[in-house]
This record gives sequence, structure tokens and C-alpha cells, in this order.
Amino acid sequence: METMQSKTKAVKTDVPARMDRLPWSRWHWLVVISLGITWILDGLEVTIVGSIASVLSKPQTLHLSTVEASSAGTVYLIGAVLGALVFGRMTDQMGRKKLFMITLLVYLGATIATAFSFNFYWFAACRFITGTGIGGEYAAINSAIDELIPARARGWTDLVINGTWWIGTAFGAAMTGVLLNPNLFPINVGWRLSFALGAVLGLAVLLVRRYVPESPRWLMMHGHFEEANKVVDEIEQEVRRERGGEPLPEPESAIYIRPRGAIGFGEIAKTMVRLYPKRTILGLSLMSAQAFFYNAIFFTYALVLTTFFHLPAESVPLYQIPFAIGNVIGPLTIGRLFDTIGRRKMISFTYIISGVLLAITSWLFAQGMLNVVTITICWSIIFFFASTGSSSAYLTVSEVFPLEMRAMVIALFYAIGTGVGGAFAPFIFGLLIQTNQPVILSYGYYAGALFMAAAGVVAIFFGVDAERKSLESIAKPFSQADDEEDPQTAQAI
Repeated sequence: METMQSKTKAVKTDVPARMDRLPWSRWHWLVVISLGITWILDGLEVTIVGSIASVLSKPQTLHLSTVEASSAGTVYLIGAVLGALVFGRMTDQMGRKKLFMITLLVYLGATIATAFSFNFYWFAACRFITGTGIGGEYAAINSAIDELIPARARGWTDLVINGTWWIGTAFGAAMTGVLLNPNLFPINVGWRLSFALGAVLGLAVLLVRRYVPESPRWLMMHGHFEEANKVVDEIEQEVRRERGGEPLPEPESAIYIRPRGAIGFGEIAKTMVRLYPKRTILGLSLMSAQAFFYNAIFFTYALVLTTFFHLPAESVPLYQIPFAIGNVIGPLTIGRLFDTIGRRKMISFTYIISGVLLAITSWLFAQGMLNVVTITICWSIIFFFASTGSSSAYLTVSEVFPLEMRAMVIALFYAIGTGVGGAFAPFIFGLLIQTNQPVILSYGYYAGALFMAAAGVVAIFFGVDAERKSLESIAKPFSQADDEEDPQTAQAI
């Protein structure tokens, strides 16, 4: 067996260096579009559920209570947590490509089923299964993106792709703005069409993803060196054709790999706790803070506008679109600074400034000094920074641990962060909103602001300067042998 041979013979390979030295090309855009669509779908899902929360409370639809409507977000997130853990493990064992195809199929099936909901329990079950698909996507997609994108552009690319979540929210807001209009569609039909159209978008993505190859780095680490080289050869040929046959830069380095196969949970835990304790604390802090910050506010966005500002439910999407635009612009504009100024400085800045701005906005809200327009402006400014910071949490946990455990680590951090910081936030904030007292709701916002700023402080001390560095230099793979490998026991490929 290939893995048995690898125990006695290391292989010298330049696959990582060849991937990192590639100039940006149409092929990289294919990766960005076909894999980045995950966050568009997730943003679409969250926006649809947030927009229809008040509609589902009407007797003509599912007649949900306020707590049931807001709890749909919690059910979705619990599913995402479990899906991340199960599919994350499978991603490290079976490969990135297989899993980002499987998880998308799970999402599609559950989303279609959601459109046929007839009571809260069916609706909640479908939301749970949809969440498992999206949770699995997080692990598979973030792993693939980091391993396919050149080191010099990895930060900005990862942030922008994660930021496309808000393109999904803008699309969802515009779509539900039309479908929830009772003058165009019956009230018990429009919200169902919202999920059906989301499934159509997902099906189109499934067709495009067939052209994205398996990660050469994953293939290499599992002993499939010939296949890894073949994938890189094909990518290089495509890039050269685009550049009119111009030679590519020579790879700068090579490493020795002795594949080990699957990494057990015990070794994963040991690596996180003993080898990289500061990185573990950093990842947990960033993921938990951004999960609470986002889920507390966005899952109850529609309820706040309709409850405290008496905005008609069909008008809510109009106020979500500018909010979404602010979230998209953040990573696009200041995301490049994560590759120039650096990870540590930019992560701490975006987290702390987001917390400070939310605290100020919460005080103004409690004092009754905001209206539906001004609070939307405030939230848009806050999340210009928070969107970039939130995306950097996924970037951080996906690049600071060894390749063999990357997907599982992403899943663990997402699961713990979401479980601690986000899964119950929609339910808790649903209870706060139900009091109809702005001051009480503001206390929840203050907690989110403090949580976010504290994570920014952790980043100052425990941040990793990973900008423009190869993944293998940030965290040495378990399979990497010493460069001084005995020539008698090593071979080049």
C-alpha cells in the first residue's frame, strides 16, 4: 500500500511552492466563484428566514409564535454545528472535492423540502438538515480555498469570499421584498417560493463545481503524489495558455513528505492544546465573538424593525439591502490590508472598532434617539468593519494549524464558537425583543459589543503573522520530514 511504503520512504515534492508561485488567472476566479458561492447561499438562507419571521407568525401561514420564529435560526445553527463536525472529519479523510459536492446536495434537498413546510416541526426539521449541509460546506470550502490560492493573495481572497455572504443577503432581501408582497403573491405562497428559488441557485453552483479539482496539497499529504502533480500540471498549462505561453516563475522550494494517513482525535486535541495553545485560544475567541455578534443582530433584524419601529413586514428587505452592501464593501476595500499591514493589526482593529461602535449605537437605541433609517445606517457602518473581522476568524483558524487536520479544526472552531457564541443568541434575543423594551434589548447588544472587543484584545497578544507565508511555513504538516532526509530513504517526484 502507498501509505505503508511512505513509512520507510519520504518523497521530495514542490507542489506547495508551485501552487504559491502561480500568477493570478481565470482558473483562480473559477475557484473563487464556484466555492465562494457557499456563503452566498448561507446569506440567502439566513436572510430569507429573517425576512419571513414576521410573515410566518400570521394565521394564514404557519402561525408561529415570536419565540418559534426566532428559534428557527437556532435550529439552523445547531444543524450547522453538527454538520461541520461530521462532514469536517470526512473532509480530512475523503478529500475536499467529494465533500463540497456532498454537502451542497444535502443543502439542496433540505431547502426544497423547507418550501413544503406545513407546521413548525417540519419547518424546524428542514432548517436543521439545511444547516448540516451549510456547516459541512464551511469546513470543506475553507480548506480548499486556502490550499488552492497563492500565499500572497490568500488573506484578501479568503476575506472577500467569506464576505460574499452578504451578496446572498442582498439577493435574499431583494427577492423576498418581491415574493412577500401580498399584492403580487398570496401570503402563504411567497415565502415558499423564496426557498424554491434558493435551491435553483444552488443547483447551478453544483454544475460549476465539477470543474474544480481536488486540492493538490490534500492529495500530496495522503500519498497521491502522481495525481497531485497531474493536477498542478493541468493548472499550470491553463495559466500558461492564458499568458500566451509565457514561462511561469520557478518554484522556490521543496519539502519532504512521508504520508501518515488519517490523524486521530487524540492527536488533534494534543496539537491544539499542547503545541498551539495560543492559536487555540485565539481561534475560539474570534469565532465565538463574531458568532454572537452576528447571530444576535441579524437573525432578529426583521423582528427589531417591525417591533420597535413598526415597519411593515414587506418593507423589511428594503432596509436589509444597504446593510448587506456595507458588509460586502468592507472586505473588498480593507481586506487587502490583511496581506500588507498584517493579520494581527487588522484583526484586532476590526474587532475592537466593531465593539465600540455597537456600544455607542446600543446607547442611542436605548435612549430612543434612533429611527428605522438611522439605526440601519449605524448598523451598516458597524458591519463594514465587523464583516471583515468576522471573515478573518475563518481565515485564521484555517491557516494556522497543520494541513492534515485543517478541515476538522475549522469544524471544531466553528462548532464551539457557534455553540458558545451564536446558536442560542437568536433565541435569547427573541425573548429580549418580546419584552418590547428597548433598554432591555440594549443590554444584549452591550454584551455583544464587549464580547467582540475582548476578542480583538486577544488578537493583539496571540495573533499569528501569517501574511504572505506558505501554509507549510505557518504550521508544519505532520507528514513533513526534515530537509536533511537521508538520500538513501528519500525519492523525488
